[in-house]
Amino acid sequence: MVNTIAVIVAAGRGTRAGAGGPKQYRDLAGRAVIAWTAEAFLSHSDIDAVRVIIHRDDNEEYENAMGELLKHRKLLPPVTGGAERQDSVRLGIESLLEQKPSRVLVHDAARPFIDEKTIRRVINALDKNDGAIAALPVHDTIKRGTDLIETTIPRDSLWRAQTPQGFHFDKILSAHRAAAGKQLTDDAAVAEEAGLNVALVAGSPDNMKITQAEDFGMAEIILGRKEKPMEYRTGHGFDVHAFEDGDAVFICGVEIPHVKKLKGHSDADVGMHALTDAILGAIGEGDIGDHFPPSDPQWKGAPSHIFLEKARDLVKARSGKITHCDVTLMCEAPKIGPHRDRMRAALALILNISDARISVKATTTEQLGFTGRREGIAAMATATVAIPANES
Repeated sequence: MVNTIAVIVAAGRGTRAGAGGPKQYRDLAGRAVIAWTAEAFLSHSDIDAVRVIIHRDDNEEYENAMGELLKHRKLLPPVTGGAERQDSVRLGIESLLEQKPSRVLVHDAARPFIDEKTIRRVINALDKNDGAIAALPVHDTIKRGTDLIETTIPRDSLWRAQTPQGFHFDKILSAHRAAAGKQLTDDAAVAEEAGLNVALVAGSPDNMKITQAEDFGMAEIILGRKEKPMEYRTGHGFDVHAFEDGDAVFICGVEIPHVKKLKGHSDADVGMHALTDAILGAIGEGDIGDHFPPSDPQWKGAPSHIFLEKARDLVKARSGKITHCDVTLMCEAPKIGPHRDRMRAALALILNISDARISVKATTTEQLGFTGRREGIAAMATATVAIPANES
């Protein structure tokens, strides 16, 4: 039996958060806001499933933002929201008729710092109440007015409503259907309109809602305080590819016209191969050949960004992040300098880090060895990765 399902509302446009697209899909310390939010519920032992409500135009953004979380056994397929938040929540709750949980929690996608204890307090309060919401008592003096103060409002019984807001499934479904078309500001108001009793339980000051552009700065501060201690690991990679007949080479994701091309089972991007091995080495995950055997025909001619994306995703799966990469290319030709910035940009895009964290350099071997004889190109790479301390 499914007892509790969390509905995460992510169908809004978030225009008050400034440029950069809907706030729920924007980056927060290397992950989309919605990924932080969803993970809090997916990892909670009292939550049986999670349903995300998205805008009809956001399927691709949603999949990119959720990444590996899409494979989580508790995550239900997303459903499309409505014109207003109230419509989206109603549609989200109605989408659970097949599962028919006993309880449903509604949470804003833009509140990524919801904690385990607050979720549990809301759920436990439903044992004795029709609904329950996380909230904080108001400590500031509250004034009513426009340009001038009209009155001071007693704050003794004032609360700042947060989410999650939890309810018995049948009751909140009926309440939302009855309130369709009304302009109510949250689900507790919908419940109140239906005559349901809704309890107040302790929320958390960290459970902020990202609304304005400046809120992202505060969110970074909160996240930095909450993050597990990290340790830093360094990996090294080395790769070599010979030249063969052709008219261009691919290096670090950039095509460079040349009198030869590089020979290899894939596209022979010597820079990406070295960097992929460096990242894999930093987290103890073997090398490219372990994950993409050259004996497997499916990788013949494959673009090397696939290999680098795999290494990136393995770091992310361990809650880690790539903090710096350094690639050195050894060749007499082609000239690397004119293409260096494009290489850094290409690598940064794949790894989801700033190009300021990526270095690409080139050197010759003073006409010594196979690179000096222009028989091929060699590449060395170093990658630094931060992963949670005590990670096995």
